[in-house]
Amino acid sequence: MSETAVVWFRDDLRVHDNETLVEAVRAADEVVPLYVFDEREHAGAGMFDRPKKGARWGRFRREAVLDLRESLRDLGGELLVRHGDPRAVVPAVAETLDADTVHLQTKPATEELADEHAVKSLLAERDVGVERHWTHTLYHVDDLPTPYTDIQDTFTPWRKEVEREAAVRDSLPAPETVPTPDLGEAGDAAVPTLADLGHDPDEATADDRGVLAFEGGETAALERLEDYVWTGDHLRNYKETRNGLLGADYSSKFSAWLAHGCLSPRYVHAEVDRYEDERVSNEDTYWLVFELLWRDFFQFQFLKHGADFFAPNGIRDVRKEWRRDEEAREAFERWAAGETGVPFVDANMRELNATGYMSNRGRQNVASFLADAMGVDWRLGAAYFESRLVDYDVASNWGNWAYQAGVGNDSRDNYFDVLGQAERYDPGAEYVTHWLPELAGLPAEYAHRPWRLSEAEQAEYGVDLGRDYPAPLFDVEARYRNL
Repeated sequence: MSETAVVWFRDDLRVHDNETLVEAVRAADEVVPLYVFDEREHAGAGMFDRPKKGARWGRFRREAVLDLRESLRDLGGELLVRHGDPRAVVPAVAETLDADTVHLQTKPATEELADEHAVKSLLAERDVGVERHWTHTLYHVDDLPTPYTDIQDTFTPWRKEVEREAAVRDSLPAPETVPTPDLGEAGDAAVPTLADLGHDPDEATADDRGVLAFEGGETAALERLEDYVWTGDHLRNYKETRNGLLGADYSSKFSAWLAHGCLSPRYVHAEVDRYEDERVSNEDTYWLVFELLWRDFFQFQFLKHGADFFAPNGIRDVRKEWRRDEEAREAFERWAAGETGVPFVDANMRELNATGYMSNRGRQNVASFLADAMGVDWRLGAAYFESRLVDYDVASNWGNWAYQAGVGNDSRDNYFDVLGQAERYDPGAEYVTHWLPELAGLPAEYAHRPWRLSEAEQAEYGVDLGRDYPAPLFDVEARYRNL
């Protein structure tokens, strides 16, 4: 008797190094790949009634699904595409196909796990088996030296233990063929448009001021890796340049493809190993793996702590008085719009709003400014990032925000002085004036601290504070002196 397996693709939109697909092909005679555009992700509301995902995330995801469909067709398969609630769609598809098993990627985030359990329960009622596969991290959860329930909550000792006692599994090649049966008209279902998904297509258009176009899909992911690591030969300088702010190649920019699962972290690791063997091995090349370890750390921390990451006082229950009143809400809206009157903060927020992306250095600074300098509930910022980022990943986003707010995995509760950071990482104010052209005529010292302009200097440089560029929310320099 032949066996039929459904492969439910989630945040693993690739055919390379995809255990879910490989194991289904190995075990079944017929394999039906399935992707469900989750109506709750695209049109639903998240915390504080913010949109869960933005148009740029939706555009990237749609491109990734289209690319996955082509990759599967190249392997003789097909991708069944649906739009709805996967908790209902996946069991219904399995029943229609008389499937024996559903293979799926499992992830640590609370909503994803809840969906997985709901699907598994309905499939059990239909006597359909479920095979879960861990595919989103560099290290496999089963290979951790200490079970995730007991791992360290501080990164450095966890990292050292993993590097000392665990090994990264080999990256799996794509299957040679994907034996999908004839799906008839169902197999020709069109991929929903952005408008169908509830997004405004105009909000997803590329902004030529951005660092990269961020085209979704495995094909674009592998091209970016090839361009960055091999053609551009940038890996040898990664640590040295990774805090840059302008341009495509100061950092790898792999985050969006990793978040959507178009690129496997194990494949990246294998390419770093090959680069170190064939070209150069130094601290810079290691640092890319170091960043993958940070990404892993938050995935495993979410598996351990779950919904506690969304609590105002975080996983450590640190007692802080977060501002949530109307004045704080108004201040938050100015932060979100890039209208705080602090150029380094505003430039980063305007880049996020225009492109769906922001550098790591920028993310740390705007998060610290909201939580530390403004005292506003950090979760508002995390939810706003969720609605804007093209590279949104629940564990990375909420873990990093909690960390910066002093309620997450770092007990030191440090803050970033955004004024000093701006002068250190953008000394000529090129980044600030790129995104705030109204300040382009100012010397760098004033572009970073425009409130120091006298009325005569405002007239001289043609910048009227309060009209051309907002006055700051508060005395920023005094605030940092008192933090």
